Amino acid sequence: MSLKWQCQPSGEGYYTLSDGVKVPVRLFLNEQLHAESEEALYAQVKTATEYPGVLDVIVTPDAHVGSTVPVGCVIATEGTLLQSPVGFDIGCGIMCFRSDVPHTKGLDDKLRRKFSEEVMKRVGLGVGQRGNFHFTGREFQQIIRQGAAALGYARGNSERDFFSVDDNWDPPARAVDRGIGQLGSLGGGNHFIELQHDQDGHLWVMVHTGSRGFGYQLATHYIHAGREEQQKRGTKAYLEATYFLPDSPNWAGYRNAVAAGGNYAIANRLLIWQQVGTAFRRVFGQEPELVYEISHNLAQQEVMPDGREAWIHRKGATRAFPAGHPMLEGTKWEKTGHPVLIPGSMGDTSYVLTPKAGAAKSLFSVNHGCGRRMSRGEAKQRLTQSGVNKQMKKLNVLVNAGGDVPIDESPDVYKPAKDVIAAVVDAGLAEVTTTLTPIASIKGVD
Repeated sequence: MSLKWQCQPSGEGYYTLSDGVKVPVRLFLNEQLHAESEEALYAQVKTATEYPGVLDVIVTPDAHVGSTVPVGCVIATEGTLLQSPVGFDIGCGIMCFRSDVPHTKGLDDKLRRKFSEEVMKRVGLGVGQRGNFHFTGREFQQIIRQGAAALGYARGNSERDFFSVDDNWDPPARAVDRGIGQLGSLGGGNHFIELQHDQDGHLWVMVHTGSRGFGYQLATHYIHAGREEQQKRGTKAYLEATYFLPDSPNWAGYRNAVAAGGNYAIANRLLIWQQVGTAFRRVFGQEPELVYEISHNLAQQEVMPDGREAWIHRKGATRAFPAGHPMLEGTKWEKTGHPVLIPGSMGDTSYVLTPKAGAAKSLFSVNHGCGRRMSRGEAKQRLTQSGVNKQMKKLNVLVNAGGDVPIDESPDVYKPAKDVIAAVVDAGLAEVTTTLTPIASIKGVD
């Protein structure tokens, strides 16, 4: 029997997998998502349990096949730092801001096209594109060490000011060369800037991006270091399946790289917020309000619900701290829980949720999106340019100011948002506070 069909319903909104894995796994899939999940996912779930020092593994409702381990998983370790559950886009995350501008203005064809064009002038789009900012080498070092604080932001609407980076650590030169010019740029792939409206008829904007070429080069550098280290130990190493034990000479370096990549990603999103905010004000006549900025694709030291200290790796998963969580103490969210931002596809609903106490079951984590159900290659084989363009026109969503819709990012490529969110809510992990409908979507076309 395959691992998929050895999963057992818990009766509490998730499945458990105990046979064939080294630690029991909780999979926050409802019956429909479990039935639709691919068999290959479970081989990667098994891999996630086999790293040295793994204490716990969680699978989130948007889970799909990734590189080595699923996108949409959480892995807790006793001290080992893993690379595949962080990946190449270190610190990737979501940010959103809202306004009191009526959604009818956003639905005005001239205004939403103008907004899209203004954003596209201010934010670099696509792989390798640069931002519209200039930073000296010294300023760049401040950003990768101080994150939001380097730009003058205090913790509040941003998940954190910065991750701590050791003074004696320096990033590889190639990472600096690529990263210094890309601050304030979106990149390609599934990264986006989207104009939306909430259920009360007000305009919002959501942004998804990460650490760009800086994070990619950091990951590449330490993956090579990890392979060399594992080969010397006689341990099999492939793709991103490298890791560093606490006594590894590369352990501290990789921890600093994840922290610096996270700081870069935070700053990058906030710089984009400045540019998009300016475009919003010029087109719609109001300064929007930043709601929240939060990361995924990270390894962070946290206390597990059972009191053990661990390194929590979230691959395509995001924190979900409810009211009263110790790590929210002293913030504006300590009595409510912080916002969780979950985008749908460019043609589907996005959501803002508030974590509930039940999130302890999932290591205080939920999904970061709605998950792919079609690979990029499969999408390009099965879908046509004219078909996806017509689809978005029918949905009344303007894409790239009227340009072609990226086929491999079109709505049919992703799981329905309502199904994924239902799994989160039914498991008691979080509750929906805001629903967001797309009006205009901007993506880098690779």
